[in-house]
Amino acid sequence: MNGLQAVFLLAALVSLFSAAMVVSARRMMHAALWLVLTLMGVAVIFVTLQSSFFAVVQILVYVGAIAILIIFSVMLTRRVMEDHGDQILPGWRGAALVVVLLFAVLVGFLALWQGFTALLVELPPEADNLLELGKALVSPQGYVLPFELASVLLVAALIGAITIAVDRKEERGG
Repeated sequence: MNGLQAVFLLAALVSLFSAAMVVSARRMMHAALWLVLTLMGVAVIFVTLQSSFFAVVQILVYVGAIAILIIFSVMLTRRVMEDHGDQILPGWRGAALVVVLLFAVLVGFLALWQGFTALLVELPPEADNLLELGKALVSPQGYVLPFELASVLLVAALIGAITIAVDRKEERGG
């Protein structure tokens, strides 16, 4: 194992641990700070994979904008987000089972895919990586499906944020 692989594994472990802390932290501010560490770990993983464009986008967009926006939102709505009881839902075991089964199915499908074991191909220095990335994002043989799924996920997150932010008069009693 060389140094780059060690850094990759360390960044992956830090990212996984901090992602687990995001969903298990009892205070929203702590969860937001763990999220910043998770996103920074993903940026380090991009650097070790020699994807400098994605690393810069990860830091500028996710850490620099979205995570800071979440932190400001938590700070401005502190009274609304007070802890009112147990953080663990009653059906968490069933949800954990579904997640483990879904993970097993995904790993099974990936194991059947021939490109799963292929190594990353080094592009020649004269290749325009951003042009190739743009073509791959919209190509049916490329990443159009994950790209569209990410957009659906972002729309769902936006709808969830609007639902949380709506002033519910019935909760206040009038």
